[in-house]
Amino acid sequence: MAITGKENHPSYPMFKGLQRPLELMGLQGRYIYWAAAAAGGAIVGFIVMYIAMGFVAGLITLVAAIGVGVAVIMLKQRKGLHSKKCDKGVFVYARSRSL
Repeated sequence: MAITGKENHPSYPMFKGLQRPLELMGLQGRYIYWAAAAAGGAIVGFIVMYIAMGFVAGLITLVAAIGVGVAVIMLKQRKGLHSKKCDKGVFVYARSRSL
């Protein structure tokens, strides 16, 4: 703790990373939850297909679910963490009845 200049206010070290999104293994923010859901869904799909059709079908389901999950997450994350649907064009809102 140090006293600065004319003022008698102490200065404290400040953590500058508070405004950054949460990041884990290259995934940011909400995509961490998407990855967990994709992994969980893939495991459940593997178990169901293993019981219903056998090991090979379960393994194919597992690989396909993980692949699709990773592809969707990477495509969405490339657009940005705060991506939203942006409609392009001119929209005319007509009123059918007057009050």
